[in-house]
Amino acid sequence: MKKKRGLGLLVLLLFALSATLLAGCSSSSGDTLDSVKKAGEVTFAMSGGYPPFNYYDKDNQLVGFDVDIATEVAKRMGVKFKPVTTAWDGILEGLVGGRYDGILGSMAITETRLERVDFSDPYYLDGSQLLVRKDANINSADDLKDATVALVTGTTFADDAKKIAGIKDVKTFEDDNQTLQELRSNRVQGVITGYFVAVNAVKEFPNDFKLAGPRLREEKIAVAIRKDNPKFVEAVNKALKEMREDGTYAKISEKWFGRDISK
Repeated sequence: MKKKRGLGLLVLLLFALSATLLAGCSSSSGDTLDSVKKAGEVTFAMSGGYPPFNYYDKDNQLVGFDVDIATEVAKRMGVKFKPVTTAWDGILEGLVGGRYDGILGSMAITETRLERVDFSDPYYLDGSQLLVRKDANINSADDLKDATVALVTGTTFADDAKKIAGIKDVKTFEDDNQTLQELRSNRVQGVITGYFVAVNAVKEFPNDFKLAGPRLREEKIAVAIRKDNPKFVEAVNKALKEMREDGTYAKISEKWFGRDISK
């Protein structure tokens, strides 16, 4: 009898502990927007290694298109923007686990991700691009033969690599600072990354890199938000819409790309 009673007490304690943990991690106390307003700040995550969207400059300051967009979105919500930089591999788990309010770090909308999180309206249109060394005899993905390419872990670019027959090996890294260094050092024959990241790399290092062919595919980039937070999704969409209408979005986009990348 003592063993059964002890087992029963253990089950009750575990149940109580689980309920407490769930209560602490759930959004039962309100929409994410409520907690953001109460805290006076919104936390958006990004990798910090995806230039020119979000990266650390020579003064170790986090800068980029995503950073400026996030700052403006926060301003229009009446709160401050608090950036969180984290490895891309696992960034979605961090959002689901409640470590930040959203991901505003150039995340593409995919069916797989939609099963776990919600997304805002797209805030720019991108696509995947093959980047190679300027001195390479590679002008498109069709020219790759027994090649090794680099890409960032956890990105949709891994799917692109699987579709290119000439790729025999894929090396994955934490961010594109590392993939570009691998290419510059000739340790890989190509990098698959975002189109605008590749364009920026060519602009910054015209003697080192070139684009190999057109975009491999197109994708829509949006803000990822935990499910069941409709007010927060609406607030982000409202801010983005206002930025487009009053010209703020175009101004930020011109600053980083010389054009409006939402079109």
